[in-house]
Amino acid sequence: MTSADVHDVRDPELPGRLLTVERDTLVPLLRTRPDEDFARRTAACPGWSVRDVLAHCSAALTRVVDNRLEEGVFSPESNDRDIAERAGWSNARIVDELERAMTEAGPVIAKAGGALDGVGLGEWVHAGDVREALGEPGAYAGAGLPDALALLAWLTRERRHVPLQADLDDVDEPLRLGDPLAPRPPARYIGDATTLVRLYSGRPAAGAGAAYELAGAEPAELNIFG
Repeated sequence: MTSADVHDVRDPELPGRLLTVERDTLVPLLRTRPDEDFARRTAACPGWSVRDVLAHCSAALTRVVDNRLEEGVFSPESNDRDIAERAGWSNARIVDELERAMTEAGPVIAKAGGALDGVGLGEWVHAGDVREALGEPGAYAGAGLPDALALLAWLTRERRHVPLQADLDDVDEPLRLGDPLAPRPPARYIGDATTLVRLYSGRPAAGAGAAYELAGAEPAELNIFG
């Protein structure tokens, strides 16, 4: 991997590129899984099955594509309604919608000026939730990880998140996240990239199976989706 340091200029194509890479890996995997696998529970999203996560993802991206972003969209109540609307769909239909939405959402996100960039990262993280529930290797990793790290660095800077320097086992250069002008000194993370993603997305770090060090911040402070 190469460094994913924060840059001052937003890359509008980054979220769409991340979605495309994930689409090309996740969708073929889903099409090989039997229906019973879609009923598996997800550890990262209590109360949701694999099917529920996929229905949420396809609905969220379809809303982006169709510009149906009314007040309260993506709230827990809105998410539950989107999932309920797809209760009568087959698993294959949900995957079809997801594939189409992952293809079409990128250009819309790019034109939104950064307001929807977090949706791209959130969908990629949910793909990791699905992989983990299915027992697949590479949850929160894979070909999209470099783009995911770059997008994470950008989002944490724009949102003036807690500053942090991450010395990653699998990235050549330190990754700098958060607000570089914050009055507090940067926190320090040492470990692998997938565990860092877990921390920033509020996922159980213990699921990574790898040790890490975090100094100068609490794990809960890193969660950008909390």
